[in-house]
Amino acid sequence: MKKFKRHRDYGFFDQDIRLTKLSSLGDPLERLDKGIDFEIFRELLLMDLSKIAKGKGSRPPYE
Repeated sequence: MKKFKRHRDYGFFDQDIRLTKLSSLGDPLERLDKGIDFEIFRELLLMDLSKIAKGKGSRPPYE
């Protein structure tokens, strides 16, 4: 009998169920999001991410 699910054993809705359970238990990241306006950091982060790459390759930045 398996005690824990492996990554490939997860079903389609397992991630949603996990996040719903975290929310009901009081997810600390959700509390931080309510208390801190992270938009004030956007300009600073975009300035740093807009540097020109020196070599080929790498992924584009995302929000």
